[in-house]
Amino acid sequence: MSQNRPLKTISVTTKMGASSKVEASIRDHRVVIDQPRNAGGTDEGPTPLEYFLFSLGGCIATIARLAASQQGIELRGIEVQLEAGLNLAGLLGKPTEDRVGFQYIDVKATLDADLNEQQKVAFLDEVCERCPLHDNIRFNTQVEHGLS
Repeated sequence: MSQNRPLKTISVTTKMGASSKVEASIRDHRVVIDQPRNAGGTDEGPTPLEYFLFSLGGCIATIARLAASQQGIELRGIEVQLEAGLNLAGLLGKPTEDRVGFQYIDVKATLDADLNEQQKVAFLDEVCERCPLHDNIRFNTQVEHGLS
């Protein structure tokens, strides 16, 4: 683990048995990740990649609510649409020149607030700058792995 600890640590432990289903208890929530049936799963939950995009969209929406409250903006709602593309070859163990992760992530937000288009763009830019997940995707984050 990294020697430089953040001010707040967030921990999650996942468990997988004989099937492709991955489960975690996060605070008082049971979370399930699975694969679609056509990929050998039982389709009991979204895939890790779908959760990744959901997490990014959820983080942007949450930070938007926080920022709007701080700025006195009545944010009646926000919809965040995410689309990402990746080459499955590396994930499937096949040779590829592409990286294994997403090659692009497009984020489009619709804000229901009394702001003009330019203000909405500036607000979304600020929100994305403040979003920890957006930051982790845009910038290199040290990830270490090993056996416990």
